[in-house]
Amino acid sequence: MATWLEVALNGPWTRAKQPLMPITVEEVVAEGLACIDAGAAIIHVHAYDPDSGRQDDDWQTYARIIEGIRAKSDAMVYPTIPFPGGLGDPNGMSAVQRFSHAEELAKRGLLECGVVDPGSTQIAGFEEIADGETGFLYANPGDHIQQGLRLAAQYKFHPGYAIYEPGFTRLGAALHKATPGCPVPIYRFMFSDGFAFGFPPQGWALQAHCKLLDHVAPQAPWMIAGLRVDITSLIAPAVRAGGHVRVGLEDAPWQSQISNLDLTRQAIKEIEAAGGTPASPAQVRSVLNRA
Repeated sequence: MATWLEVALNGPWTRAKQPLMPITVEEVVAEGLACIDAGAAIIHVHAYDPDSGRQDDDWQTYARIIEGIRAKSDAMVYPTIPFPGGLGDPNGMSAVQRFSHAEELAKRGLLECGVVDPGSTQIAGFEEIADGETGFLYANPGDHIQQGLRLAAQYKFHPGYAIYEPGFTRLGAALHKATPGCPVPIYRFMFSDGFAFGFPPQGWALQAHCKLLDHVAPQAPWMIAGLRVDITSLIAPAVRAGGHVRVGLEDAPWQSQISNLDLTRQAIKEIEAAGGTPASPAQVRSVLNRA
């Protein structure tokens, strides 16, 4: 079976939390290409302002990253959306503003997939909670989700659903059905050890996600992913169940001393040990186009 491997290269964390992550366009392109050469078919990126070291969702920066990788590879590359802690405050943005960079990229044929997270959740680390803090709200209001899905339908890119809580699956499936012409979403089950959202990386939790998805969106593609988590133990059961895999420094425990390339190589070994083979970008597109 062909298993998709996605690598999320950096995330919103800054180098204070993930010192090995790439920030500049040149660094992101180089690491993306190295992971693709090792077997990844999908690359997920956050753009950064190198002077401040914070996330900056300028569509032109994303375009340089996507075009830089596309110049040497046919892998799928997709950006994030504004996230708390970046240079723009997503909680103060309208739906149109929040997805303006995605629309600019889509207009130029640079977007095959795009983040459209179907729900809101509190993101709090267990150590923060112990110190009396409560983290922050990752807010995706209904009109923001609808705007993302409308753009996906208009420009024919696949929505990427990060499933932080089980209800995200139900809401995402319902909103997708209510958006005529929208390509099939990719459901990413988000596990965590460091944060208090959702499920820990346990087999029973993966089974629960899969049962719910099969109930509301049978045959939809899915993968295991997460934040501040090592999902290695879930790779084999995910592969055997027909799912796919995401790794990378966005998802890894903070202060990781393992590079994106080594995380990619380790995931490939686990996929192959479970009887899977790393899918090519062409194989990923073939499945998505049939869905």
